Amino acid sequence: MDYRDEIQKRRTFAIISHPDAGKTTLTEKFLLFGGAIQVAGAVKSNKIRKSTSSDFMDIERQRGISVATSVMGFDYSGLKINLLDTPGHKDFAEDTYRTLTAVDSVILVVDCVKGVEEQTERLMEVCRMRKMPVIIFVNKLDREGKDPFALLDELEATLSIRVRPLSWPISMGTSFQGVYNLYNKSLALFRPGGTTVADEVLAVKNLDDPVLDRNLDNYAAQLKEDVALIEGAYEPFAVKDYLDGALAPVFFGSAVNNFGVKELLDTFTEIAPIPGSRPTDQRMVDPAEKNFTGVVFKIHANLDPRHRDRIAFVRVCSGKFERNKMFLHTRMNKNIRFTSPASFMGARKSIVDEAFPGDVVGLYDTGHFKIGDTLTEGEKIMFQGIPSFSPEVFKVLVNLDPSKSKQLSKGIAQLTDEGVAQLFTQQQGNRKIVGTVGLLQFDVLQYRLEHEYNAACRFEPLALFKACWITADDEGAMEKFCQFKADRIAVDKDGNLVFLAESEWTLRNMIEAAPEITFHFTSEFKRKMQNSKAGNVRS
Repeated sequence: MDYRDEIQKRRTFAIISHPDAGKTTLTEKFLLFGGAIQVAGAVKSNKIRKSTSSDFMDIERQRGISVATSVMGFDYSGLKINLLDTPGHKDFAEDTYRTLTAVDSVILVVDCVKGVEEQTERLMEVCRMRKMPVIIFVNKLDREGKDPFALLDELEATLSIRVRPLSWPISMGTSFQGVYNLYNKSLALFRPGGTTVADEVLAVKNLDDPVLDRNLDNYAAQLKEDVALIEGAYEPFAVKDYLDGALAPVFFGSAVNNFGVKELLDTFTEIAPIPGSRPTDQRMVDPAEKNFTGVVFKIHANLDPRHRDRIAFVRVCSGKFERNKMFLHTRMNKNIRFTSPASFMGARKSIVDEAFPGDVVGLYDTGHFKIGDTLTEGEKIMFQGIPSFSPEVFKVLVNLDPSKSKQLSKGIAQLTDEGVAQLFTQQQGNRKIVGTVGLLQFDVLQYRLEHEYNAACRFEPLALFKACWITADDEGAMEKFCQFKADRIAVDKDGNLVFLAESEWTLRNMIEAAPEITFHFTSEFKRKMQNSKAGNVRS
C-alpha cells in the first residue's frame, strides 16, 4: 500500500511561546475553526466558564498556565491537523524540547506588548538548531503594543532569523481596525469578543480597491503606505526559505478575540511541511516506507485520575499503525499488541483503528515504556534526537503520612516517568531525592501526589550542585569508589549509580582523583548503552 496520500494530508506542529503570550488561547481558536469544539474556553476569565481543552489538569486550571504538553487532533480543509500545545514556563522546558522532536513545524506566539522574551529566545534556538520551519504570530493587537515595524526588527535581531510579514495590522489597541492579508490580498475587519466563529473577511483586488476606503475611513491611507514600505524593504515570500528554516513568515492578530487566527491557519495548512524523515541509530526512516515505526516522546500518568491510566504518546514516523497488531518494542526486544490505542483532544480520548505518519497515538502502558523508546514491525532500530537533561535543583522527598508510604512511592515513581523530574535513592537511609530543572516543578509534583495519589508530602531543599551518572570498566574500582564516597552515592530508577556533588569544586576534585571512573552529566549515556545492547541482539 502507498501511504503518500495519507502523508500529504498530515500537518503536525507545536505551538510554543513565553508564558502568557497567548499560546493556549490560540490553540483553542484553532480547535474552534477546525470544528473540534463549539465554544472556545478561557485560560483566565471571569466571564467565560469553560476551561481550555489543552489545560485540562486541575493545577493548570488553578494557576492559569500549561505544565504539560497537550496532544490534540482535528480536521481542517481536508487535512488532518495534529497540534501539540506546549508549556511556556522555563521550568517545564524539558517537555517542550522533547515535543519539538515529534513535530514537523512550529508556530511561535509573541506578545506585541512585551515583544521577544527570554523563553522565546531559548525555544527559537532549538528550532534553528533543528532547521525547523517556524511561523510567528504576533498576538494581542487589541492592546497598545510596540510599533509593528519595530517588532519585525526586534524579531530578526533577537531570534537570528529573517522574517517576512504575510499579514499587517491596521492600527492597534482601542483603535485596532483589523489586518490586511498580504498573502492572499484580503481584508479582515476587527470585531471584538470572539468565542464563536465569525466570517468578517472581505476580498480586496488591490490597495486601490474602494472596499478599503469604505471600511477603514482614515486608516486606509496609512495601510497603503505601510504595505508599500513592506514590499520595498522585504523580499517576496518564498515557501522554500520557510521550509528550510531560513525565513519566518509573520502574522498579526488577537487570539482572545478570535482575530487573525483564520488567516494564520489557512496559510499554515497551505505552506506547512508534511511529515518528514527521521534519524535512527542505523539509518534515516522515510515516512513513505511500508513498515510501521514510531517513537515515544511523552508519557503522562493519570490522564484520567479515576482510572489511574498511564499513556505513552507515540509519534508515527513511517508506515501504518494498526490496532491489535503486534509491534516490536526494540529496547526490550519484546512484541506487544495494543488493543485500545487512542487519539486525544486534551484529556478526552477516542479509540483509533489506524494511524499514519505525523499522527500521535496514545498507548495504554503498564510500565513498559520510557521516553525515547521505539516501536517497529521487527526492525531493531532506535530513533535518535530525544534530549535528556541534567537536574539543576534538588530536594528531599519527605513523607507526611507513613500509612500512605506505598501510595507515595508509586506516585513519585510514575510521575518521574514523565521525564520532568528525576528520582534518586540514596543507599544510606533510603532517602529519596528528586532533581528538576526548575522550582515550579516541585509545586506541581506535590500537588499531584496529594490529589492524584492521596499521598501527603513536602520537599526539603538540598544543597547539591549536580547529579552525575558514573560508570567504570573495572568493577573493583567502582566498588572502592562507592565505599569511599558512600554518603554521596545514589541510584536512579533504573539502578544506575549516581554521584551527588555538593559543589563544582567537589566534582572537579573527584574527576581528577578518580580517573578510572567515568562521569556522565546527563542520562543520555543510558540510551547509548541500550543502543549497544540492541546491536548485540541484532548480531
